[in-house]
Amino acid sequence: MANQPLLLCVILWLAAAVAGLSSFIAIGRVLLAVGAATGVLATIIGLPAATSAFVLPGQIMGEAVAFRLDPEALWLMGFGLVPAGFACALMSPSQSGSQGWILGAAISLLGALGVFGLQNGAALIVAWELMSLGGAVMILSDNVDPSRGRTVLFMLALLEVGAVALILAVAVLGLHAASLGFTQFIHEANALSYGMVIGIGLLFLIGFGAKLGLLPFYEWFPGAYGSGSGASAAILSGVVLNAAFFALSRSLMEWLPVAPDGAFPTLAVIVIVVATVSAVLTILYAFQQDDWRCLLSFSSAENASIAVVALGASMLFRSYQLLDLAGLAWTVALLHLAGHALAKGTLFIAADGLRRANGNYAIAYSGAGSHWLFGIGAVLAAMSLAAMPPVAGFVSEWYVFQTVFQGFNLPYLGGRLTLALTGAGLALTAAIAFATFVKVIGLGVLGRNAKRPAPIRRAYSISVGLIGLAVLALGVGMPLWLSALDGATSRLFGSVVTNLMHDGPILVPLTAKFAFISPSLLMVVMPLLALIPIAFVVLSRRRPIRRVPVWYGGLAPDPVRASTTALTFSNAMRTFYSFVYRPTADTAQDGDAQGYFVKKLVFEHDVAPVFGPLLFQPAVRVVQAMARTLRLLQSGHLNFYLGLIGILLVLILGLTLV
Repeated sequence: MANQPLLLCVILWLAAAVAGLSSFIAIGRVLLAVGAATGVLATIIGLPAATSAFVLPGQIMGEAVAFRLDPEALWLMGFGLVPAGFACALMSPSQSGSQGWILGAAISLLGALGVFGLQNGAALIVAWELMSLGGAVMILSDNVDPSRGRTVLFMLALLEVGAVALILAVAVLGLHAASLGFTQFIHEANALSYGMVIGIGLLFLIGFGAKLGLLPFYEWFPGAYGSGSGASAAILSGVVLNAAFFALSRSLMEWLPVAPDGAFPTLAVIVIVVATVSAVLTILYAFQQDDWRCLLSFSSAENASIAVVALGASMLFRSYQLLDLAGLAWTVALLHLAGHALAKGTLFIAADGLRRANGNYAIAYSGAGSHWLFGIGAVLAAMSLAAMPPVAGFVSEWYVFQTVFQGFNLPYLGGRLTLALTGAGLALTAAIAFATFVKVIGLGVLGRNAKRPAPIRRAYSISVGLIGLAVLALGVGMPLWLSALDGATSRLFGSVVTNLMHDGPILVPLTAKFAFISPSLLMVVMPLLALIPIAFVVLSRRRPIRRVPVWYGGLAPDPVRASTTALTFSNAMRTFYSFVYRPTADTAQDGDAQGYFVKKLVFEHDVAPVFGPLLFQPAVRVVQAMARTLRLLQSGHLNFYLGLIGILLVLILGLTLV
C-alpha cells in the first residue's frame, strides 16, 4: 500500500523540478510541499513493516535495480519530511533564485529517496551525488550571501572526498560479491578477512560521515549552511542528514560481519571515539556562533555525532552477542534523529521568519514581535535540542546515557572503558548544548528591541508552532511510537527490542530495575508543579510592588545598549576552552586625515578552526600550485602548442616502434 503514495511522491517532485526549470514558481512550491506530505503519508501506511520490493525499469552496469524501504528508512524519512514540507511551502526568504531553489530541493529530495530505498551500490552512489548536487543548487539559488560560491565549492570538495571513499568501499564489496546488489553484499561479506572488514568500514565512515559532519568534515557546515537560507538548511539537516545516517547504519550493521570470536571490536571502538570527539568539538563551536544558521549547523553535526555514538555502541554490544543491548542502542539512534529533524527544522524555519522581519540572521535583540505560537514552537524545539523534559530530545538523550552506562555488561575492560569515557564526553556535550540553546532563545527569540518592532509573518508563526508541538508529541507519546520500529528491530536483532523499552507509559532501558522515566506522566506533573510559582505570584499581589530602573552609571538607562550580546554570553566558555578555540579579536578605526576624530570603529572576533590550518589549507595550496603550473598550457602561443604536438607525435612513434 505504501508504494502508491511513494510513486506519487516521485512524480510530484519530478514535476516540481520541471516547474522550477519552467519558471512556474508557485506551482513548483505546491508540488514540493504536497510531495513531502505524500511521503509522510507513505511512512504512516508502511510502518512497522517494510515496503514491498519492486524492480525499476532499466539496468545499471548490467544489473537490475530494486527499490525497497526498510522500516528504519521509513521512520527516518518520515520525520525528516515533516519540516522539509513546511520549508518547501515557505521557500527561501530570498525570492531572486526561486526557480533554482525549487530545482535544487527537488533533486535533493529525490536523491535522498534513492539513498533510502535503492538496493544497488552503483545506484546508491548516483543518488548520493544527487543529494550533494541538490544541496549546492539550493544554497547557490538562495542568494543571501555574496561568498556562497566559495563555501559551496568547499562543501562539494569535502563531499567528493567522501564520495571517493564510498566508491572504493562499494567497489571492493562488489568485487568480492561479484555483484553490486546489497543482498550479495550481505551474503559474501563473511568471506572477507577481519582487516579487510575494518578497512571497508573506515571507508564507509569517511564516505557517509562527510555528510553527517563527523570530524574533520564538520568544517564545511557553518560556511555552507551560513550561505543559504533556513529552508535549505531544514532539508539538509532533516532529510539529507537522516539519509546519510541510514546509509551508514545499513553499511556497518548489515553489509559487514561482526568481529570474529576473540578479536577486539576495533571498528566499533573507532566509530565511538570519532563520533564522541566530533560531538564535543561541534557543540563547543556552536556555542560561539552569532548567526542562527551557523550555530544550528554545528548543532546538526553534534546531534548526528550522538546518533553515531549510539550506532557504535550497538556494534560494540553486537560483537559480544549482547543483542538486546545492541538493539536498544540502535533504536535510540533512530529516536534521536527523529526528534532532531523536527526540532532543528523548527528553528531553521524560525530563523527564516526572523530574517524576513529583521533583514539578517544575527542572534541578537531582534525587535521582532511574534505570535504566541511562534514562541511556543521555538521554545519546545530548543528544549528538545537542550535535552530538557518532556520533549523528544530529552527522551532520546536519556536513552543514550542509559545505553552507554550499561557498558558494565561487556566482558572486557577495553569496551567498558570506551563507553565510560564516552559517557563523560556526552555529559560535557549535553551541558554545553543546554547553554547554547539558552543563548539562542534568550537572545534570539525573547530579546526585544521596542524601538523597531517588526512582526513575524503569520505563516512562519503557524509553521514553527505546529512543528514544535510535534516535537512535544513525539516525546510525550514515545511509549506509543516505539511500536513503529518493531519490524526493524526484529529483522536486525531477532527480537522485538522495542517491547523491552517501555512498560506502559514508563520508558525503561530494557529493565525498570536499571532506570525509568515517563514523559507522559511528566506532562501531567510539570503543570501541577507550575502551580507553586503561580501561587507565589498571586499571593505577592497583596503587597505593593515597587519597580525601579536598573542602575546605569547615573545615566538614563538604555536596555538595548546595556543588553547581553551573543559574544559576552559565550565569552567565559571561549576563555576557558581557549586551547581549543584559539580566539582572535581585531579592532580597527577609521578617522580623518590627521587621526584626531574617529568616524568608525570596527571590531571583529573569530575562533580558529581545528582542521583548517592543519589539513585543508595545505591541500588548497597544493592545488593552487598545480593550477599555476598547468596554467602554462593556456599561454596562447601557437609555437608552444605546435611544440607540444610534435612531442606527442614523437612519443606515439616511439611507442609503436617499441
